[in-house]
Amino acid sequence: MLFKVAHIHVWDEKNKGDRGIVLAVQELLKENLGKIEIVDFPIEFLQNSSTQDLNKLNKCDIVVIGGGGILYHYFLPFNKEVINKIKLPIVIFGVGYIREIGSPALDKKQKDSVVVLMKKATLIGVRDYYTKKFLVNNKIKSEKIKLIGDPAIFLSEKATSKFKDLNSDKIKIGLNLNYSGWLGFGRWHDDILSSYNKIAKYFQDKHQAEIYYLQHHPGEEVIVKQLQIKNLQVVNLPAREQKYIYGKLDLVVGMMLHSCVMAFGAGTLEINLAYDIRNRSFANFIKVPELLVWPKELKEDKLFQTVKQAFADKQKYQKQFARRKEYIYKQQQKFLQNINKLINE
Repeated sequence: MLFKVAHIHVWDEKNKGDRGIVLAVQELLKENLGKIEIVDFPIEFLQNSSTQDLNKLNKCDIVVIGGGGILYHYFLPFNKEVINKIKLPIVIFGVGYIREIGSPALDKKQKDSVVVLMKKATLIGVRDYYTKKFLVNNKIKSEKIKLIGDPAIFLSEKATSKFKDLNSDKIKIGLNLNYSGWLGFGRWHDDILSSYNKIAKYFQDKHQAEIYYLQHHPGEEVIVKQLQIKNLQVVNLPAREQKYIYGKLDLVVGMMLHSCVMAFGAGTLEINLAYDIRNRSFANFIKVPELLVWPKELKEDKLFQTVKQAFADKQKYQKQFARRKEYIYKQQQKFLQNINKLINE
């Protein structure tokens, strides 16, 4: 019998991180639940849904929500009436809490709508410690919440023949900036660009390195033009191919969360320039808080110094990443087994 899964998720195909999460979740479901049909619904479904959409969803067998940062003011509050009209078992899969530097905390109405969803859910899997803490602080039982990491870590990679120089013996450095709508970028604009230019020049001068810009969103095209890096190559490929490129690099300095998630998943050393709580949450969850730098620390040259130190310890970090990735894989597999039990009850 064909099992129908309603998948509610962020619907932004322009953002490689959002796209990668959706693909990864659906890959994991197909690999572990047998023969299934996935029916897509945008996250906005939880804000406002027609009777027709609710009927379509309720004709499925189970609802999977996430992953990604759906606990975000942009998507909240959810509509409690819509949630209560869902008649199927609900699984929360690898979701995260988002709060950018300078943005307010969620208000009571937003938090209350999250609580309604989480209490109705049968299974809850979150991507980091902070998200679990947020839910526990809002009276969701700790034992109900499983820490399973970000699904995009395990996004499959697709080989590409583009960027043939990736097979050379040269050191290869990847860079990524968040210029996709974070209003705080302007506050540290000069410090960020100066730090990235310094990193690129150091590796080019000392190691004759190749420098790649890893584009995750069309908005970044504006800021890439402002980088003063000679022979900079821009990588802008579909999510699976993009992750394949990550696996060919020696080091990634990223801002967009999933530039770091993809690098980690591909086994590549990553340093995280944080603009959001979620960046810190990811660094803590993979047990490398020392590889996170905040924009306010750029004037102290901390990003450059962190990059130099991490690169010198690259092999140590790669082994550490591999061990942590194996642990996260086991946690996700346990969670998927619980979904399997749920649908076979």
